[in-house]
Amino acid sequence: MLEDERIWHVRDLVREHVSSPSLRHIRDPAAILSISRRILKVVDRGTGVWQKWQGEREALLKSAVGCWIPTGTLKNYLNLLPGPKLTSTDVAQRMKAIEEEPYSSYPKDELRTGCITIFEEETELGTELPAIIGRIADFVLEEEERERLARERRYKEARTREQDAAEARLMAGADCKWTQLRGAPHVYCRTNGRTYRLSPTTDKKWELFRVDKPSPDDRGEYIGLYSARGNATKVVAELAFQTDYRR
Repeated sequence: MLEDERIWHVRDLVREHVSSPSLRHIRDPAAILSISRRILKVVDRGTGVWQKWQGEREALLKSAVGCWIPTGTLKNYLNLLPGPKLTSTDVAQRMKAIEEEPYSSYPKDELRTGCITIFEEETELGTELPAIIGRIADFVLEEEERERLARERRYKEARTREQDAAEARLMAGADCKWTQLRGAPHVYCRTNGRTYRLSPTTDKKWELFRVDKPSPDDRGEYIGLYSARGNATKVVAELAFQTDYRR
């Protein structure tokens, strides 16, 4: 019966979702939404446009996203699984549709050579396609993690260079925006050649001072207490261009 068949397909989708080794992934709202959509498609597949894709076929193709597996190889293996005969166009267009789904991704060109090298190496050894896909998927994840760490490192290095440049401008006497010297709780800015310091209070407010130089030893001239740095910035913008009686 149709109802019985749909139940089996829903069971396969649920089993696929809960088989993830990551409890965080199983509980992830985006992953739950994705599996919910797939279940809905199975239940309403009578009106769906993809009639050849059920159960293991769909799962295998999804696992191959981003792995650069040749379409012909995928087609031949998928045709060994239950379901109507697939053509290369069936496989290519279904893969394209999966790649365009929310929370999916396109194959990364920079990983293509590495993926194909692994595919050819494992094919020569006679490794079964699902195992090849698994190894390539691991490679893709490792490369993506390596690139993520590299981006973080480049970002931190850029931030360090920016901090160095900001501190250098401040110490050189140039006008600059609020700058925090490393290891100090205060922030300093210089506007119209005048130096100001903001010092945090225990109740998360800011005390504004006019100082001669960015130094913890310079107590400075007290100006006021402010609830946010932006409020102090507005005051500085006005004071910096008023007559300087300190000269």
